Amino acid sequence: MAAQHTPHVLGEHHYALTSTWTGNSGSGTSGYRDYRRDVTIEVQGKPDLLASADRPFRGDATRWNPEDMLLASLSECHLLSYLHACVTAGVVVVSYRDQATGLMREDGAGGGAFVEVMLRPEVVVADASMIEAAEHAHAQANEWCFIANSMNFPVRHEATVTAQV
Repeated sequence: MAAQHTPHVLGEHHYALTSTWTGNSGSGTSGYRDYRRDVTIEVQGKPDLLASADRPFRGDATRWNPEDMLLASLSECHLLSYLHACVTAGVVVVSYRDQATGLMREDGAGGGAFVEVMLRPEVVVADASMIEAAEHAHAQANEWCFIANSMNFPVRHEATVTAQV
């Protein structure tokens, strides 16, 4: 009998949080307009995150919504992956700012999906000789970003890299 090959798992990471609906206005979900979409998200050892639905879905515009958090996750994951890629390439990043956008389309049947996210990182590196490597590091960061690798839509990049003056 041939030996079975079991793939080597490098690491598994488990995450846990508690989402608690806090929007009961007294009659629960007795009607579509009878409850708030307020949610408190808790992760042990971290400040609570006050969330809601997006405003077009009767949410509280002052709270984070799932769409905001998805876009924030993609932007931050790319940022952190990019910084690591730059360190390994010998690039010194002195500033990084991303103006990320996402496009979600409703399907007309009560659902919908994101169809694209565009990250627009503005990166400043320590020296002009690092610009080319810094530009290439975005591709490596995209390969390393766990969140982008989990999406079923494109996560695109329009990066600008300049040198510190």
